[in-house]
Formats: sequence, C-alpha cells, structure tokens
Amino acid sequence: MVSWQMRGVAVATRVLYRRRYVTEAAGIRALNRPKGPSAPPRSLPHTSTTVNGFTVHKIGDNDRQPAVVYLHGGAYTSEIVRQHWALIGHLAERTGLEVHVPIYGLSPRHHGLEALELVTAVVRGLGRPCYLAGDSAGGGLALLATQATDTVAGLTMIAPWLDLTMSNPGIDAVEPHDPWLFRAGLRPIAAAWTGGLALDDPRLSPIHGDLGGLPPTQILVGTRDITLPDCRLLRDRLPARTPLTYHEQEGAIHVYPLLPVPEAEAGRRAIVEHIRATMA
Repeated sequence: MVSWQMRGVAVATRVLYRRRYVTEAAGIRALNRPKGPSAPPRSLPHTSTTVNGFTVHKIGDNDRQPAVVYLHGGAYTSEIVRQHWALIGHLAERTGLEVHVPIYGLSPRHHGLEALELVTAVVRGLGRPCYLAGDSAGGGLALLATQATDTVAGLTMIAPWLDLTMSNPGIDAVEPHDPWLFRAGLRPIAAAWTGGLALDDPRLSPIHGDLGGLPPTQILVGTRDITLPDCRLLRDRLPARTPLTYHEQEGAIHVYPLLPVPEAEAGRRAIVEHIRATMA
C-alpha cells in the first residue's frame, strides 16, 4: 500500500521536478533558457533597493531587530520561484524579522564570485546581526557568505550544494533514488558558474573552505537527495564546538521544506524555531 506521505512526494515530484538535469545537453539547455521574473508576488508586501547593481527585496519592516537574509536555490541558473517566496513569507511572519532577498545574477551571464560579493555587501550593509538561510545552491552560497564575513549570527542550509565538483563517492548510491538532480546535467552548470576558477575553489565550493568559527548552524536534507553525502561530510567535518542542528528526513526529496508534502511542515517549523532561538 502506498502511504499518503509517499503519494505527496510523488505529486510534488510530478509538479515541481521536470528532470531538467538528466543529461549534459539538458544542463546546457537549462543554462540557455531565458530567465523569468524575480519580483515577489503581489500578495507579499515588500520594498526594494539596489546593491552592487542587483535588486534586493525586503519582506517586513522591523529595522530595530536582527534580520534574515534568504538566498534562493535553482542551480545558480534558475530564477527565484513561488515556492521560495512562500517560505520567505512564512519566515517573515513567524519570526517577526525582516527577510532580505538578494536577487543575485544567474549563470551563464554571471558567476560565483559576483554573487558572493553581492551577498557579503548585503550582510555588511545591514549594520546589525543577521541570520543567513538558503536552499540548494542558495544554501551553498549562504555558507560561503558566512565564511567570508564575521557578522552572521546563525545559518540554515536546506539541502545545500556544497561542492561543485560533485566528486563525493557517496553520491553514487544516492543518485538513482533522486528524482530530479543528476550530476551529468549539473556539470556544465557548475563549470559556467566558476568564471574560470577551479570547481574546488573554496570561494565557490564551501566544503573546501574554512569550517572553523561558524555560528549556530542548521542543516536539513532528505535521504533521496544527491546533496546528502556532502551534507553528511560537512556534519562530520565541523568542529565539535560548532553548535549544529542536523536533520535527515527519511525518504524526502530535494529541498523538501519548500514542497507541498507532509514532512515540509515540520521542516519549516524547525527553521523558524532555530532562527528564533539563535536570534533571541
């Protein structure tokens, strides 16, 4: 018998996951696809500013409190979508904090160091403690920005892309069970994002960077997600003194807290609780 939970995963898979990255040719098509709009939905009140020539949207208005900076996923080549905005609105409402959303430039026109420069400028420009959160590629970028600055008070990564080389041997066992992410299609995207640097440059692949001195850190990942082996590797490499909240959701697919599946509610609640506890 198929459980309601597994039916939810199947529906999410059909609706949200188009097997876009199955082959190298599919990855190249994703790179070359025209980018869509990136503005928040009209139902989400916001203001916007410009930093380093890029738009930064702000949800909420509470500049006397710490802020959250959220970085969206999409393999560094796909724009922010409604599932991201739904989570961002949820975080703003449930934490009572402003959520700043930098719309970083996407590959192939833009590259990783440019995105990192933008995010660090946003973090430093706040002039107050902030909490970084991101999913998938945005989760990797959130860790990179945390490594590059000293003002990040907390960090949440949802199935982060931690290593552009995707060379972890553990991926071999997980990849057949991931309904969306395939290394063949992600490799040309990763190469385009480097701007000519090595894939394992620590400014692009944070698993190779300095993991000391991180703030309270949260990682959420499903067991049917090729980011899982590197999430485990990061967990094991973090110094014992790093306050870490690590959660693997059995049977869950990529970035499950953003999806219309039963386990997403607990994931979102855990993120809100971690932000509240860290920034209290």
